[in-house]
Amino acid sequence: MVEDWLVALMKGYNRASIEQREGYMAQVHLPGEVFQSLVWWALQALPDEILVGLDVDEHRQHRPEVEAAFSGTSVHDRLFQGQGHIIKEAHIVNRGDSYSVHHLPEEWTDGMFSANRGSRAGRFTHWLHTHPNAPAIPSGPDADAAQETTGVDLILGLRFSPEGPLPWFDDVEGTQRSLATEPAPKVKRKRSFFARHQLPVLGKAPTGHSIHDIQLIAFHKSGHGVNVVFVDDEAYPYGWDEIMATR
Repeated sequence: MVEDWLVALMKGYNRASIEQREGYMAQVHLPGEVFQSLVWWALQALPDEILVGLDVDEHRQHRPEVEAAFSGTSVHDRLFQGQGHIIKEAHIVNRGDSYSVHHLPEEWTDGMFSANRGSRAGRFTHWLHTHPNAPAIPSGPDADAAQETTGVDLILGLRFSPEGPLPWFDDVEGTQRSLATEPAPKVKRKRSFFARHQLPVLGKAPTGHSIHDIQLIAFHKSGHGVNVVFVDDEAYPYGWDEIMATR
């Protein structure tokens, strides 16, 4: 069961995804239950980042009407492996700092030349890694790692408290995609205790963390952004009826 507050955020993100569809050449559909697990795992692994492998379901394709609704005029239907298939499950592959997290442990590279292994020495189509208390914007190592991905790379950025040793880092340039209706404001890294506790709270995690912002992006190794659509068990986007009622 997906938390109600997270469902509300996914509905808002989907509305933004359809409004911004002209800026994307392709889309990837991510089930809400899988996404909720990703958020919880990210917080449980603190202060480390995590690398997650994502499998697609070869027997479940995007619903044609949903694919059409979220497609812009410049669509590339053969941009990456697994395109058009819904993500079905996720597995944590590694955890570490921003440089070591992209390395695959030996247990994930055994048999790397077998038919079911991708070019990144793993069996997964897509990859996601987390940015604890930092925006979901690719760094140099992120872009380099994406060159070994046959599908797409995703970055999950979380802003939370208590921060521990990870104060919010916002000194990076790039386009941010937030699930929050009004993302928490940019602030200096050194700020008062009072300022830290005036941030809006989107929801509470099982770890006890207050979540202030959730960001998610997907991109292809060519540098093109990929539109993310959150879908339910029936493969329809969260908020589908409301979205279609306004079109």
